[in-house]
Amino acid sequence: MDTDQLWVTIHHERARLLDLLRSLDDAEWDRPSLCAGWRVRDVAAHAISGSDYSVPGTLIGMVRARGDFNRLMDRLAREQGSRPVEQIMARYERQATSRRRPPGTKPADPLVDVLVHSQDIAIPLGRSHPMPVDAAREAAEFVWTRGFPYHAQRDHAGTRFVATDVEFEVGDGPPVRAPIAGILLTMTGRPAVWTDCG
Repeated sequence: MDTDQLWVTIHHERARLLDLLRSLDDAEWDRPSLCAGWRVRDVAAHAISGSDYSVPGTLIGMVRARGDFNRLMDRLAREQGSRPVEQIMARYERQATSRRRPPGTKPADPLVDVLVHSQDIAIPLGRSHPMPVDAAREAAEFVWTRGFPYHAQRDHAGTRFVATDVEFEVGDGPPVRAPIAGILLTMTGRPAVWTDCG
């Protein structure tokens, strides 16, 4: 995909996630997500937060987090997720078609975010939210070569991922065959949930 095609796909997937969020009841917002320690509301708030990040704000946040990127993301997600649902949704609706992204990221990073975070919400709630295979392949190819913050090649050294629903094969070693959506989730640190996201 070129950059324009990426953004068309990102905006489409954000709209699908917005529809999912609109369907949640009060209890579901507070249910655990696939992200350890995060509620559905925390993931929802985090999923659109990239449009807000600026270079000065990110630098200040990193100083407060003592240089730990994961600690910064965790603190921000919990803070933003503690806002009323109406505020989370209003912010999402305002920014769903934005092309802004955090400093230091690439255009494919927001694609990974929306695809993976949609499943972080949908899977534990038992909601069907199929991941489009072509977008998932694009995201998986990017994650495999990206390094920080995914480190997929390091974390899955000795594994060869082979998609069963689209042409995709990376890595060396014994093959792990699965739908591309499940491969993407595994590469980004989620549990193996091969049959729940395709």
